[in-house]
Amino acid sequence: MALSETGFVRSCRNSDRTAEVAGEVAVFTRRELAHCEHWPHAFANERKDFRYYELIEDTIHPEFEYLYFVIRDVTGSIRAVQPFFILDQDLLVGISPAVGTTICRIRKFFPRFMRMRTLMIGSAAGEGHLDGSDDAWRRGYARLFADAVVDHARHLGVKLIVLKEFLAQHRTTLGCFIERGFCRVPSMPMTRVSIDYGSFEGYMTHALNSATRTKLRRKFRAAANAAAIELSVVGDITPVIEDVFPLYLNVYHRSKLHFEKLTKEYFCGLGTRMADKVRFFVWRQNGRIVAFTACMMQGEVFYPEYIGLDYTVALDLHLYHYAYRDMVSWAIAHGYKELRSSGLNYDPKLHFRHLLHPIDLYVRHTSGILNMALKWLLPLLEPTRHDGTLPKFSNYHELWDTRPAGTDSDPLNTPRGSALP
Repeated sequence: MALSETGFVRSCRNSDRTAEVAGEVAVFTRRELAHCEHWPHAFANERKDFRYYELIEDTIHPEFEYLYFVIRDVTGSIRAVQPFFILDQDLLVGISPAVGTTICRIRKFFPRFMRMRTLMIGSAAGEGHLDGSDDAWRRGYARLFADAVVDHARHLGVKLIVLKEFLAQHRTTLGCFIERGFCRVPSMPMTRVSIDYGSFEGYMTHALNSATRTKLRRKFRAAANAAAIELSVVGDITPVIEDVFPLYLNVYHRSKLHFEKLTKEYFCGLGTRMADKVRFFVWRQNGRIVAFTACMMQGEVFYPEYIGLDYTVALDLHLYHYAYRDMVSWAIAHGYKELRSSGLNYDPKLHFRHLLHPIDLYVRHTSGILNMALKWLLPLLEPTRHDGTLPKFSNYHELWDTRPAGTDSDPLNTPRGSALP
């Protein structure tokens, strides 16, 4: 049976019981998706549109099986596509390092201990989004989708289902997954900060406290006293990929918690396939590249995605802070009003007056009995519990809130004199 023929027809009612949404959820391969008229318009309102999912499939984790859920309405029209991938998931990836040695010893004798064949809905690199034209349809197809996904997972031979890192703004829409046995736990959050100022100096003056401003100016003076650092902003990193990719690996290997490991092909494809939404910042000293960042843009929001640093000079030159200043300055000059950063490295973001931008995992075992045990276990395994900086953010409570994040939180920049150090 072809994958496109494995759809399960589902009818459901919205929570107000006034409208019925019926349709079909099917599984497509990339080749089948190529003939789908909707696909070139999928995720059109997100920075990571359909091109990004194709890039991920083509350039990272070839061991993953990449597939696509396709949601049709009763007329047979495709209304949404939700990419997913299948992998062997390590359930202890976010566990405390203190018990890591014990786990390694156990796995010498039981290699599959706490590893499970998993279906992950979303992106293998970054947060997940819902494809669809409007919120009303999203509420409808979410229920349709939630009813069908467990059946599909069983058909595909996987035990665990994860909606990977969906933004907290989707909590209301995805509430139907909770009703169907999924457990929601926080993933390592993104962060956000307003940059709606006339300059970086204005941002420092109005958003940062005096202690942080003093420390930053001291760092910038240290960099200014060294050999000049030159910035270039380009749309395609391919000509210098051999120079910048090792810098990315420097940062990747230095991190205690690893996410996806990207490839040279990923960075090159990001610029060539998505030139309208991507910029690379490259810093050189004496002609040698010492830092770079890969950034994306959507609407009025600027997204620093990945950074690479030459650690032979990065700490002395305070390149992380230097790069942050240059990116914010460029974003302000080009009309962007908000900066959203990827997860990890939370301490400097706390001082830069960022707020948390929560993202959630929705997890379910296909066995009802084992799912009951999983619900008890998941809060002990989720990664945020081991980060000591996260509770210092003023909106930390939003990680576990049942409501969409931002419903009662502080504005993007809190006044000076708050609890920030």
